Amino acid sequence: MSRWAVVLAGGVGSRFWPLSTPERPKQLLPLVTDKPLLVDSVDRLGAIVDPAHTLVLTNESLVKAIRRLLPAIPRENIIAEPRPAGTAAALTWAALNIERRDGKDATMISVHADWFIGDTAQFREVLLQAEETAQKTHTLVTIGVVPTRADQGFGYIQALDPNKKGGSPIKRFVEKPDRARAEKMRSEGYLWNSGIFVWTVGDFLAQVKQHTPELAKALTLDRYAEAPEFFASVAKPVSVDVGVLERSKNVTVIPGDFGWDDIGTWAALGRVRDKDEFGNVTTGAVHILDCGDNVVHTDSGTVVIYGVDNLVVVVHDGLTLVTTREKSADLKRLVESLPASEQAKA
Repeated sequence: MSRWAVVLAGGVGSRFWPLSTPERPKQLLPLVTDKPLLVDSVDRLGAIVDPAHTLVLTNESLVKAIRRLLPAIPRENIIAEPRPAGTAAALTWAALNIERRDGKDATMISVHADWFIGDTAQFREVLLQAEETAQKTHTLVTIGVVPTRADQGFGYIQALDPNKKGGSPIKRFVEKPDRARAEKMRSEGYLWNSGIFVWTVGDFLAQVKQHTPELAKALTLDRYAEAPEFFASVAKPVSVDVGVLERSKNVTVIPGDFGWDDIGTWAALGRVRDKDEFGNVTTGAVHILDCGDNVVHTDSGTVVIYGVDNLVVVVHDGLTLVTTREKSADLKRLVESLPASEQAKA
């Protein structure tokens, strides 16, 4: 058995503006620890996956920066996507690469570069359980995270038989619900759709061929075709959830409880970073009085806040952002509304 990891590290992370930029998006920023999110992601897999068997899929513009951050990863394992084509295409391209190098029975663990994991040892244990299930059942295994709150920003999974040992077939996927439905689903035992996948590359490619017409032309290419030709042949961008998992009956969900969270917005740092006694998370020179549940970041000067709650305050490179934790999820709209001179900095 040969084990590979695939780390999805594309995108620009616009919801971490003004700190994130196209040249230095959130996955390259030290937002949770003193290491960039991508480095943390690769490090936590290091105990079970050799760097030579780790693929990083990213944007062409980030390849040089990632090579500097991850010197142990071979250059050929840092794969640039010529254009955004959805996670179904990205993971299919990764699977084809692994199959060429190691055969169809190789195991593929897929994760994203912008997650927080509270219990790394338990995370790895669940990955290995999922790998065992994938090999025994020849199903596509997704890890459903046990919810800690009714979050409207995540998709949910309902297991057909939640108590089945080794995982259960999936009854339904639910896209991002409203708060009332999220509360109800959490009480009924639904799991968060984390985007953590484990399968053999042969089983995955067979399901793509059967269920994903958006990639039909790309799959007819010569097995040694290059990335530009493959991605140019994708008829329509589609996520792996929609394009493969939701269409297939050959999917197993395994519950996982290891402190997972998606570092998607400034507000997320309020959940995963160390806080003061009033729930404030700060970086840099910050003075706070009579405030609670704020996220404050400054890399120049001192920020003083007094008598306010649930704010995000970011000072970076001569620019100051002030918003609420709730509104911090919609910074793309804000950036698009800025004058052209300011947009050029974003």
